[in-house]
Amino acid sequence: MKASAGWRKITPVIVVERIEPVLPFWESRMGFERAMEVPHGDGPGFVMLVKDGLEVMYQTRASAAADGAGAAPPLSSITLYCEVDNLDAAIARLGNIDFAMARRPTFYGMEEVAVREPAGNLIMLARKTG
Repeated sequence: MKASAGWRKITPVIVVERIEPVLPFWESRMGFERAMEVPHGDGPGFVMLVKDGLEVMYQTRASAAADGAGAAPPLSSITLYCEVDNLDAAIARLGNIDFAMARRPTFYGMEEVAVREPAGNLIMLARKTG
């Protein structure tokens, strides 16, 4: 019998050309705080954002290439599915923003809405309805 790996969490690292455009979205609109920033070139090469025990990380393609001995990953396309307790409060915090998907109830007991962060990745906000 194999021993359990004891997984604790999985944190997405989103690869983008530049990190600076996504920071106002996560900090001002979503309420996350910058917990770590690693410079690379003339700006941040890696940033960790945290809130309520959750993490999301961004790394520039150039920084990832430098870390991986020249094997840069392609630019990411990711959807983050974020479950919240209060969807109204999460939407209010976003302020004046275009929604990629209007608020909707689902057949699987969730209410969801989606926006795109400045790098183009989809952020789904959802709450349980049942």
